[in-house]
Amino acid sequence: MATSMLGDYLRGRRAQLTPLDVGLSEDGRRRVPGLRREEVAMLARISVDYYLRLEQGRERRPSPQVLEALSEALLLDDDGRLHLYRLAGMTPLPRREGGIEQADAQLLAMAELWDRTPALILGRAYDVLAANTLGRAVFNHLEPGANLLLAMFLDPSVRAFHADWETAAANAVAGFRFLEGARPLDPRIQEVLRTAGTSREFADLWRRRDARGKSHASKVLLHPEVGELTLRMQTFDVRSAPGQQLIVYHAQEGTPTADALRLLGSLAATRPGHRDDSRGTVS
Repeated sequence: MATSMLGDYLRGRRAQLTPLDVGLSEDGRRRVPGLRREEVAMLARISVDYYLRLEQGRERRPSPQVLEALSEALLLDDDGRLHLYRLAGMTPLPRREGGIEQADAQLLAMAELWDRTPALILGRAYDVLAANTLGRAVFNHLEPGANLLLAMFLDPSVRAFHADWETAAANAVAGFRFLEGARPLDPRIQEVLRTAGTSREFADLWRRRDARGKSHASKVLLHPEVGELTLRMQTFDVRSAPGQQLIVYHAQEGTPTADALRLLGSLAATRPGHRDDSRGTVS
């Protein structure tokens, strides 16, 4: 019998589920563990014959719609869904996302241990979901719940905060274009785009169609309390929340910026209730 990695994966995942897992009744007369092929086909709304061909390796290129239906029928998590698409030689369809978006509590708790490293957690549409203590001290104009892109173009204080606002604005727009390409159906991304479109400067940059993700970079910030800060930036994808990003800033030891960060950290730690505003939620 022909086989394939895709077929083996489907068969293996089917064997891990019980009828009760997927809302079916258990008849008690099963010769093998797991779901029957007929049940998976029914749950995925495809024919039994087509599903059989997939498992046997006689069909190796299902459509994205079929893969999406199978990932739902087999209760695959994000990693399992990605693996299913890869076995079929395809890239996953973007999911329509919504609801309340929150930062991972364990990730934020880890970031709070970095007393010399400002950190922000951004949502899938550049919403500021959380910041550690030093991150809030450095980016005191970006309260949790603010949006990084909208603040860049609609908040006058942000223009004064960046020594090179034009470059920072262009990078923010290119990064947002990159996000939109990955999730074009996301309602929050579209909402932010509509609001940002009220800025002529944003509209001019958006028409350039530059697209690039955040990575490592250096920027100079003009902080109202401690003056000029020269920071390196690193960006990490958050595996526990696809679409979210952890932005980490650091300064070279022995520089005025490193001294300024220590001062900001000390000031922030002594302010009453400094941990109470560490996170926000975005729907």
